[in-house]
Amino acid sequence: MLQKATLKYIEDLTVNNNKAWFDENRHLFEVAKADFETLVKEVISSFGKIDSDIAPLEAKNCIFRQYRDVRFSKDKTPYKHHMGASFDRGGKKSGFAGYYLHIQPGNKSMAGGGIWMPEGEQLKKIRQEIDYSWDEFRGIINEPQFKKIYGDLEQGEYKLSREPKGYDKENPAIEYLKLKSLVAIQPLSDADLVSKDLLKKVVAAFTALMPLIKFINRSLE
Repeated sequence: MLQKATLKYIEDLTVNNNKAWFDENRHLFEVAKADFETLVKEVISSFGKIDSDIAPLEAKNCIFRQYRDVRFSKDKTPYKHHMGASFDRGGKKSGFAGYYLHIQPGNKSMAGGGIWMPEGEQLKKIRQEIDYSWDEFRGIINEPQFKKIYGDLEQGEYKLSREPKGYDKENPAIEYLKLKSLVAIQPLSDADLVSKDLLKKVVAAFTALMPLIKFINRSLE
């Protein structure tokens, strides 16, 4: 579980997103950061027993920096209004699919993962694996626990309007072959974040997602 003070800090940072306030309240940031890092360590310890690819990870290498990269953004606010961590085989810069934990007050938090906007050659391999192994892929996304937690893969803006080149529109997997990202998300409420069952809920979400992660990473090898 997270401390209520951690959520309060993120809320306050969202409202006071400037360097002067951040520097003045750096001690609060360090406390909130340590609280989140403790949770990340617990996730690695617990889920690492289920997915051995996660066991070697270190919390400091999973957690994203609080500072935003504003070089190419119209939004010049310097700090993120959330805390996030990625649990990926080989680390968050490995290019493999993995698990993600996003903490944002206002009931905007989530647990889930997959692979977001892979490069062209990666996406080509993933689509090929879905096409060749459609029965296996369909079984993964229709597994009862996956359906209960996630419903389905996200089908929103990261999807082609037409079938990708080289695939027939009558292909039974076509709606998934159109995807440019393969991501599944379970929302987390603010009440979930401060509940003693938070770790259990995150680990359950990651466990249900693991067959999909393994399927994607197999296609990338």
